[in-house]
Amino acid sequence: MMYLGVDYYPEHWDENMIDNDLDNIIELGSNVIRIGEFAWHMMENVEGNYNFSYFDRVIEKAKAKNLKVIFGTPTATMPAWLANKYPEVLSEFEDNTKRVFGGRRQYCFNSKKYMEYSEKIIRKLAEHYKNEEAIVAWQIDNEFGHEGSDLCYCDNCKNAFREYLRKEYNNDINKLNETWGTIFWSQTYNDFNEIPIPVKTITTHNPSLRMEWERFRSVSIEKYAKMQVDLLKEILGQDSVVLHDFSGGFFDKSYDFSKVAKHIDVVAYNNYPVWGGQAEPIPPHEIACGLDFMRGAKKQNFWITEAIMGAQGHDVIGYLPRPKQAKMWSYQGVAHGCSSLMYFRYRGATKGAEQYCYGILDQDNTKRRKFYEVQSFFNEMKSHEELIESKVNSKVAVVYDYESMASFRIQRQSFLFDYKQEVFRLYRPFFENNVNIDVIPSDATFDEYEVLLLPVMIVYKEEVQQKIRKFVESGKTVVLSFRNSVKDYYNNLTLNQFNPTNFTDFVGAYVEEIESFQGDQQINLNGCGEFDTVKGTGTVFRDLLRTTTAETLFTYEDEFFEGLSAITLNKYQGGNVYYIGCGVDENIMDKLADKILKDSKIETIKSPKGVEVVRRNINNEEKYFVMNHTDKTQQLGDKVIKPYEAFVVDSI
Repeated sequence: MMYLGVDYYPEHWDENMIDNDLDNIIELGSNVIRIGEFAWHMMENVEGNYNFSYFDRVIEKAKAKNLKVIFGTPTATMPAWLANKYPEVLSEFEDNTKRVFGGRRQYCFNSKKYMEYSEKIIRKLAEHYKNEEAIVAWQIDNEFGHEGSDLCYCDNCKNAFREYLRKEYNNDINKLNETWGTIFWSQTYNDFNEIPIPVKTITTHNPSLRMEWERFRSVSIEKYAKMQVDLLKEILGQDSVVLHDFSGGFFDKSYDFSKVAKHIDVVAYNNYPVWGGQAEPIPPHEIACGLDFMRGAKKQNFWITEAIMGAQGHDVIGYLPRPKQAKMWSYQGVAHGCSSLMYFRYRGATKGAEQYCYGILDQDNTKRRKFYEVQSFFNEMKSHEELIESKVNSKVAVVYDYESMASFRIQRQSFLFDYKQEVFRLYRPFFENNVNIDVIPSDATFDEYEVLLLPVMIVYKEEVQQKIRKFVESGKTVVLSFRNSVKDYYNNLTLNQFNPTNFTDFVGAYVEEIESFQGDQQINLNGCGEFDTVKGTGTVFRDLLRTTTAETLFTYEDEFFEGLSAITLNKYQGGNVYYIGCGVDENIMDKLADKILKDSKIETIKSPKGVEVVRRNINNEEKYFVMNHTDKTQQLGDKVIKPYEAFVVDSI
């Protein structure tokens, strides 16, 4: 079932406002409210004193108006009494300063005491509402790892990290020393209790230690999430729907979103195309990539639990979405596989840290433009429910890898390097051809695609490389970008191997030299063969490739390294392997994407710059979501599209 609704915080207002609020929410066209996620103190104002009567009344009023409920476990915001009584639950900054009570998500994922009290409140909450049919889904916590909460350096974490290492290395300290190369700088350990966590030191910590720390951070969050899911399923039954509302920033966090996604039933996303301090929204392809990432986490449709309508910010306010623009972003979300959507928030707060996170209603509590914009969106979506719940079919996939992201966090190699920008570099030209794209983890299956895009996958894994070879052997296309297959699972280089390690025959070339670019440094690239009229530039980093069986598509304009290639194409076992040796400009990427799509026989849709078209299929009929991301009137075929307009059509 498709749920359309709002994030509602009735506890922020006088209780006598609830009836009128719910009437307004019904008037919007809503069928669901999302509640409870930040209300631990209301549920347990002193230790052991559980009281859910307030939310009983809210739910009863919602039921009377045929509104369903999504209920959040309140663990993102601990009560003050818990932090005061057990300060060990508070996480720490890198300098071992405690994060004081205040804000949110101040807890340590490895605090046994916090785990204990989380289990208690969740158990009491779930047992109280286990027979409540109005609750259609349960949200665990809120935005795991967001705002720096993925990192903690307290003694809980230090001890848990050492236990994690004991398990990973079978309690064999010699194995760890050999694997990490701790003989370097006399870092050899006699016991696991000697191993530090990677807080500040002179120069830097061992890259293998830091990689294991990144894995440990991810495991810590996954373990906490799994505890909540397992507990809810135990009490509510296996058929209960459990979700988590993921934040943005997924390419920068020290945890793997896809690992948490394996434990939940529904991936949910809090979609913020603009936030405080931004003069303008992020580009359309970046918004779309985030949506495709959420859909790709489980390869199924997802929910948006926070869609924006007003200006946003905590202490600094950002750009105000123009009339119809936020509605258009909601259309974009649905086009990319969002099958249920809630707006954040019903009414903007007048007290607390989110006074400047404006909602559907502002503090004047008056129905104005934003209210009627949401109402029109909900009404339009109701006529497309079957289409919205249909599968998004993609022939192109971007493959990301958690260890590779971590490796670049550990050793950035160029001050210009930004992992997400390298993802966007490959993603954008396919997006602008209006091709559906999945964004998937490296442990996913690849069989259903025709083209795989693998940005900067610096860590090689035998099982992933085997999948990639098999993919190409079936006559398909893989695109690798620079710094591919350089590091092993432990973040070490490989002796007696050219880069890309174990892949030189696959690429038909090997990396002979490397260079990191800084500042505004870039190098000219010249096309060869069918690209002989194409010129462009590269930046960030460059692999200088010596070809064996590959064809050179572009060379570096460099008198000192003649004969070495910038971009190559290898015909491998009936398929195509591209290697892009540097951060190339949009012109070159556009030309490469055009060739790849044409050779792969993937149908594109041409549209004006800034006009996005998403093809969906239902009952063997094609439908098209059309979104104008620009502030100008655009023409698509015989259709005139007003600024920020969005709609669904049968043909284009």
